[in-house]
Amino acid sequence: MNSTRPEIKASGEEAARRPSDVRTISLVGLAHGSSHFCHLLLPPLFPFFIRDFGLTYAELGLAVTLFFAISGIGQALSGFLVDRVGARPILFAALASFVAAALTAASAHSYFGLLLAAALAGLGNAPFHPVDFTILNKRVSSKRLGHAFSVHGISGNLGWAASPVFLLGLTELTGCWRWAEVGAACVVASVMLLLWWQRDAIDDRQGAWAHEKAAAKPGAAPAKEEHPLAFLKLPSVWLCFSFFFFSTCALSAIQSFASPALQEMTGLPVSRTSLVVTGFMLCGALGMVAGGFLAARAERLEKIIGSCLVVSAAVLLLVSTGVVPGMGALVLVSLAGLGVGLAGPSRDMLIKRAAPPGATGRVYGTVYSGLDLGFTLAAPIFGWLMDHHMNGAIFQGSALALLAGVLSAAAVGLRIAPRRAAAKATA
Repeated sequence: MNSTRPEIKASGEEAARRPSDVRTISLVGLAHGSSHFCHLLLPPLFPFFIRDFGLTYAELGLAVTLFFAISGIGQALSGFLVDRVGARPILFAALASFVAAALTAASAHSYFGLLLAAALAGLGNAPFHPVDFTILNKRVSSKRLGHAFSVHGISGNLGWAASPVFLLGLTELTGCWRWAEVGAACVVASVMLLLWWQRDAIDDRQGAWAHEKAAAKPGAAPAKEEHPLAFLKLPSVWLCFSFFFFSTCALSAIQSFASPALQEMTGLPVSRTSLVVTGFMLCGALGMVAGGFLAARAERLEKIIGSCLVVSAAVLLLVSTGVVPGMGALVLVSLAGLGVGLAGPSRDMLIKRAAPPGATGRVYGTVYSGLDLGFTLAAPIFGWLMDHHMNGAIFQGSALALLAGVLSAAAVGLRIAPRRAAAKATA
């Protein structure tokens, strides 16, 4: 009878944590969704910028490059700042920067104005992943971390899905794309006010659970503190970085150029093809729902990632051939998001397993800067392909990048396998 009491107590503690966990996960998810919403402050409106400012896709791709260059550099640095001063104040500063970016875009009258908006948005985006994952790892109990990562990924996809619909819908409603940017600023400001009201639930100074702390035996000497940059010596960290780089190159192609590419390939109007980004992200969100359960139970996360991304790559290669007509091509590209979504929570758990204790912000900041580098380099390359009407290459390049990401994930799995085996042996 006595032997079951600790289990009953642990179960009771988990149940007591549930409301707090749900509130934290929901608020972090909302913040993350707003950051992804702001990733697309400019791309859905590219046709209007080309019309009003006489720009090319390659020039607009450079605006995307500027966004992610600033975000990538800032993300790697902000991880150290988050570990030192905490995540919550940086989160509010990031949201304020997004509001400024949307208002700057609304008042832009030249290419320079759009570049300034992209720079402010990149500055706002920089700290989001170190902030989000620090709060989740410190505030959410270990049994719900897989689901927390799933919700985090879903919210990002929903933000991506909502942005083109919101911006293009408000542009059509008002007859002016500037009002769409003002509306985006209002959306982010509303999120900021809600998070301030519920700020106690995202306070990373409280509630650090045991899974975020290094394991230590009773009476053991304290572990020697490592240099803050020691994690950079771990090959698994850089393999995770490369995985993000390749998978994001694929995503960049879909987000910024799948709509105009499908318009030229299928003859569908832009009002139809613009839905491909929304469809891809919604399918990705559905995949992440299931992916959260897989990540919480699976040992070989790299197998889940690999199988899902290979299927998505095959679908994109099929679309690139042009044999699928009209809406069928749009639907297939959207369904490719399902495989990417299924892999998402496993990807985030794989990074957690690769990270040493106490370096959450730094590791996530460094690894996720691979995402920004992927967007930075891919946007002008795919923009050049669009300017030369190489529409099929948009989907071929995306597929090849996903396959390269599969190789990186497999290499991470091989690197952390000994650590996983040792933990299992001592359990």
